[in-house]
Amino acid sequence: MGDTGSGRHVRDVDDLDQAAAVFQSVRPRLFGIAYRMLGSSTETEDLLQDVWMRWQAYDRDTVAEPGAFLATVTTRLALNVLQSARVRRETYVGPWLPEPVDTRDDPHLGAERGEALGFAVLLLLERLTPTERAAYVLREAFDYPYRQIAEIIETSEAAVRQLVSRARKHLASKRRAPVTRAEQRRLLGAFVTAARSGDLAALERILAADVVSYSDGGGAVRASRIPVVGALRVAKYVRAFADRFWAGAEVEWADVNGQAAAVLRRDGEVFTVLTVNASDEGIDQVLWMMNPAKIAAVSGADGPGQEGNSTPASRSETSHSRAASDPARTDR
Repeated sequence: MGDTGSGRHVRDVDDLDQAAAVFQSVRPRLFGIAYRMLGSSTETEDLLQDVWMRWQAYDRDTVAEPGAFLATVTTRLALNVLQSARVRRETYVGPWLPEPVDTRDDPHLGAERGEALGFAVLLLLERLTPTERAAYVLREAFDYPYRQIAEIIETSEAAVRQLVSRARKHLASKRRAPVTRAEQRRLLGAFVTAARSGDLAALERILAADVVSYSDGGGAVRASRIPVVGALRVAKYVRAFADRFWAGAEVEWADVNGQAAAVLRRDGEVFTVLTVNASDEGIDQVLWMMNPAKIAAVSGADGPGQEGNSTPASRSETSHSRAASDPARTDR
């Protein structure tokens, strides 16, 4: 009897190890789907923990395609979370901005391509219905067939085509053609240089006429609770706090959400992640991510350094090893 029990235990352990290996193999894709839908890596990590627990408990012998099954579970849970998240964001203190994620090692964050990952698109996705957002993400970033998307979000293929079409039209109508990654990096570097020195003229030269500056402090730190609009107003706003904001600040560079960002540290602590979205008309959006709960995990890396203004940090080594019993909790 002891041998039988021991054999069963070994099989159970092997089965759990195999389940963990399958989950880890598709985890980047699951993270990419959930993050694009939620705009929050914290909520995404919590959701993936739930997905893992369900995968552990499920009768896996009945699952013919584990990847498709796990993507379906992830998407449906994300739809549920998104419903409540939208309500919470209505009471959020000041502008809500997506939580930045490091994309140095995975520039597309588990997707076929980097669509719906940049801040400009993530902000626009907030205006879609949850099902429009899910359909758009699955189609545009992960290239799922319409038929499979219909099965995942439990609607007809014709309805999915309409959802994706509406989402595309909405994004196209609200967004100017973005500049190249290299130009975005150049403009960000120029903005940091001008902002540090309080150079009003230099700021106005690189800002689009209708630029909007958003500051996300989440009520935890001092930050503007309303967007600042217009090139002159934004330039004056940035100049007004230049002396105290940049005092003692070290500027490092990172690749977050597939675009360059400035990581600002004071006394070794990150206090702001700054990036810009731009078009041929100049910088359209300035995003000051200052909520400590959102930016603590962002670290600096090589980027568009400005001589005398940057202190590039060495890339930190992040451990990805976790026990097989908890594979949903891997650092990103």
